[in-house]
Amino acid sequence: MKMGLSNVLVLSQVTTYILTLLLALCIIIPIFFHLHDFRGHCLLFSNGTWRETDGQFAVSWASQGFCDYNLTWASISLLIAIVQIYRFIVQICRGTESTFLSAFFDVVVSLIMSTAALAGALIITIGYQIWCNAIMMRFEACEDATSNDIDKDDDIDTRMFYTQFGTAQFGAWTSWVCWVGLSMFSMLKLCKYHQQENIRVSMARERARLVRDRHSPLQD
Repeated sequence: MKMGLSNVLVLSQVTTYILTLLLALCIIIPIFFHLHDFRGHCLLFSNGTWRETDGQFAVSWASQGFCDYNLTWASISLLIAIVQIYRFIVQICRGTESTFLSAFFDVVVSLIMSTAALAGALIITIGYQIWCNAIMMRFEACEDATSNDIDKDDDIDTRMFYTQFGTAQFGAWTSWVCWVGLSMFSMLKLCKYHQQENIRVSMARERARLVRDRHSPLQD
């Protein structure tokens, strides 16, 4: 079935996948540099106490898996976006359209990635809040720790963590919105294909009935 460049649904999908690609980078790059600055430690869900003797923050580090999870789903999101952008651009240039099976696959992938993005966004938001709550036992605001050496024992660099996780949090929540949007686009396309298939089946049945009606008198 031919498809013109004016197809709003396909162009909306391409645009959203481009946004998803950029937002995945907003998660991957900051968290990657955060792990480098924190010597492999992940601040998400990490807690600690302030020592009275030297004013240092004795951190009880949480699992690095919280950061790794967000790196993983964001990387998968990036790869899917690249593949889908290429696929839809090729379809637009060739004037073709997706099949029912590929549209169904898009729905499944979009729903899975929506769930993964929501989980990642919640992990970043809640985990970062726990870290900030511990930091604010000494400072008025979480970002105040960026200009202080709070943990010399672990030799971490805290100068950029506030910007890094602010960016990652924005990227995660906005990615979730994009994946929800892509799920809706995919479902709309699937419904359209289902309606088209029903119309084709109805027309085929009607043609068959007309042929039977036309030949019935001759047989009599």
